[in-house]
Amino acid sequence: MNPQNERSGITKLAGLIKTEARGLKKKINIMEICGTHTMAISRFGLRSMLPGRINLISGPGCPVCVTPIKEIDRAIETAGVDNVIITTFGDMMRVPGTRSSLAAEKAKGKDIRIVYSPVDALDTAKKNPDKNVVFMGIGFETTSPLIAVTVKQAKAEKIKNFFVQAAFKTIIPPMEALLNDKDLNLHGFIAPGHVSAITGGKVYEYITHKYGVPCVISGFEAMDILKTILMIINQVKAGEGKVEIQYTRAVKYEGNLTAQAVLKEVFEEVGSNWRGIGGIPMSGLDFNGDYSEFSAKNKFRIDISYSKEPKGCLCGEVLKGAAKPDECGLFGKDCTPENPIGACMVSSEGTCAAYYKYER
Repeated sequence: MNPQNERSGITKLAGLIKTEARGLKKKINIMEICGTHTMAISRFGLRSMLPGRINLISGPGCPVCVTPIKEIDRAIETAGVDNVIITTFGDMMRVPGTRSSLAAEKAKGKDIRIVYSPVDALDTAKKNPDKNVVFMGIGFETTSPLIAVTVKQAKAEKIKNFFVQAAFKTIIPPMEALLNDKDLNLHGFIAPGHVSAITGGKVYEYITHKYGVPCVISGFEAMDILKTILMIINQVKAGEGKVEIQYTRAVKYEGNLTAQAVLKEVFEEVGSNWRGIGGIPMSGLDFNGDYSEFSAKNKFRIDISYSKEPKGCLCGEVLKGAAKPDECGLFGKDCTPENPIGACMVSSEGTCAAYYKYER
């Protein structure tokens, strides 16, 4: 689509949203549950296009941000064990732990390496047979299937010095936890496109059937998100709560069955802690018994009893939609992308980073 037609389409959709919103009986709160959507909403200035009755709330969709500080501390402590190499995605390097960060520890001489995929981490283990290589595994159902495949490869090749610090998350349990938070009063979800390419739309039926709120899976362009908002408004007006897929060019209702199968083969659902939300039952993935030999948490017994969140940081409140970044006294002052205090200011998908870049 050429830029002129795209601008025309955006203007038309914004107008339709304003027209349809007039029929709403009350203000509605719509949460996007994906960090890429959060960044896109800020970058495209979509909040400014919406009528007052539509309130967009950013949720816990940034995998770096929702990883609790204990996991950062665990990786830092593991890096201090003799003959250990820590491998991680670049975004994790600058996330502050309680006392330090992976980037700071690397500068002190710890063997901490940025990799672009878990396959790179496995290759590092093969090239360093005298070292224990730990991959810091974070993310939702988007990234965990590739890590599962990599672990299967390690098992098949009998690689004994490769481990994963499992801190994976699943998408449905936090959505339910947020719906049960009466202070948020959510009326619908902009469901994540990338995650849904794996899970499919079917998984959201649990939410729509139990809570009667719309879940519309969206793409990432401005027109995608505006169409999704319009679809949610129309459902609310009709008194409906169902799963719809706006992002049909990438998401199927049944999802990626191959990826789902490998997740079930390697992992099991476990309770997991989320920054800002706390413990949520069955919201994480850890190795099942057949693959427990690859668990870094089993291999290295690490003391992280000292872990605590930074004083004054509202990252946790931002992640559950209870606060906006500019309501934090540190935002844009003590806490900036160059000197982040909270994880939400570090990641390219973080709500605070999005607000800082596009909405200050």
